[in-house]
Amino acid sequence: MKLISHRGNLKGPNPQTENHPDQIIKCIEQGYDVEIDVRVIDGKPWLGHDNPQYKVTWWWLAEKSEKLWIHCKDIDTLHEFSINTSLYNYFWHQGDDYTLTSKHFIWSYPNKKYTSNTVVVIPEIEVDLNEIMKYNCYGICVDYL
Repeated sequence: MKLISHRGNLKGPNPQTENHPDQIIKCIEQGYDVEIDVRVIDGKPWLGHDNPQYKVTWWWLAEKSEKLWIHCKDIDTLHEFSINTSLYNYFWHQGDDYTLTSKHFIWSYPNKKYTSNTVVVIPEIEVDLNEIMKYNCYGICVDYL
């Protein structure tokens, strides 16, 4: 089962480090996948949940692509990924129960039914990893790893 850090969080929400490139690298080095928030502005990728905060390069994203779950934060970013990339696992959602990622995984809103191909998103809840391993799902995206 994939363990996915929500925005690079490991010990709960932390607005100072969420989506920060160094924090994302730290999570990957510890063996986790990471859900990140991305906006493409003037052809350049930026990380940040509510606003573009950290400018990164396409090379930076490409080097880590196997470990990233890219949440496109607006239609322009989704468009950019849909026409110019095939390497990345990306998606867009906003309150819908489910969305399908570009790599054909089901990204699930919290507390919804799931399948063996679903990533269950429960970011704000501290969970026992032993309990999580009992889930029959593809992955779990949480703030507490």
